[in-house]
Amino acid sequence: MKTNRTDKMLANMQQEKVGQLLISDPTTIFYLTGYWIHPGERLLVLVLSDTGKHTLVVNKLFPITEDLGVELVYIDDTDDAVAKVLEFVDTSKTIGIDKNWPSKFLLNLLDKVPNAKLCNGSDITDDVRAHKDEQELDLMREVSKDNDNAITQLRDLVPLELNELEMTDRLAAIYKDLNNSGFSFEPIIAYGANGADPHHITDDSTVKVGDSIILDIGGVKNSYCSDMTRTFFYKEVSEKSRDVYETCLEANRRAIEMVKPGVRFCDIDAAARDYITEKGYGEYFTHRTGHFIGIECHETGDVSGSNTAVAEPGMVFSVEPGIYIPGEVGVRIEDLIICTEDGYENLNHAPKELQIIG
Repeated sequence: MKTNRTDKMLANMQQEKVGQLLISDPTTIFYLTGYWIHPGERLLVLVLSDTGKHTLVVNKLFPITEDLGVELVYIDDTDDAVAKVLEFVDTSKTIGIDKNWPSKFLLNLLDKVPNAKLCNGSDITDDVRAHKDEQELDLMREVSKDNDNAITQLRDLVPLELNELEMTDRLAAIYKDLNNSGFSFEPIIAYGANGADPHHITDDSTVKVGDSIILDIGGVKNSYCSDMTRTFFYKEVSEKSRDVYETCLEANRRAIEMVKPGVRFCDIDAAARDYITEKGYGEYFTHRTGHFIGIECHETGDVSGSNTAVAEPGMVFSVEPGIYIPGEVGVRIEDLIICTEDGYENLNHAPKELQIIG
């Protein structure tokens, strides 16, 4: 177990008066142990206890030979898995449960302990994970540097006039060459009007003169994710598309410049959103300004109008305003930002000024 991270969770548990956490999220278990287990439909639970005695309940299909610094308890497919977990739980104390724990396990637990005091344990774990330590920040810097490289290589393929799916295939090869283990999310390659759909599903569309080209891409390296978006134009750009792009770029810049400890995420969102609205495109900015990122591409926490929490050192999140005019053009510009002790650090350095390719 990674002592510093575990201690932070125990401190949060004490503050919230939670006796034990039932952690089933493989990403949080990896965060605490440095070991990946993907259990599929089977039960996997790390019981974190305020007594300091922690237990990992895992199926025998996933034998662990490393010393994880936690007691290992193996179960098989014929065991009552939830009953086994409860052997290590003090049901007189509040039990924190992962927000994504499958209902088949949770309902079983409620049947066995109908008067149990339960809470959303992910509020505790997510808060700790949101504050990246220096090791994590260095991993985020490394994978983001690779992403700068990847998007530059992908941009340079545009003159080949590959369709969107072919570009995705080329991107997979680029990440492999960069020793990334794969995509952090399914890439969005969107030409022209396709880019007006913020989550366009990449297809066999080909690029045409005057098209915007959205490249929203991310890789995974050492279990940490990158994510970045750049928008280009093919051979020419209309005055309207140029205005949309410059508006989006300025919104991106204004939001990033807001980042420092103590600034509310809703105010960072407003810095981008208010400018886009002022320029007449407010109805075409249809999503939040950003999301937290780390081991998962989308972690708990966001940059949105409803989030009144404040930025704190070590938090890493995207700033990605977009303007999407149906049937015409889409533009999104995204960077990953670290909140530092006195401001911010931008993890992405690929150029953002308007580029016409070809």
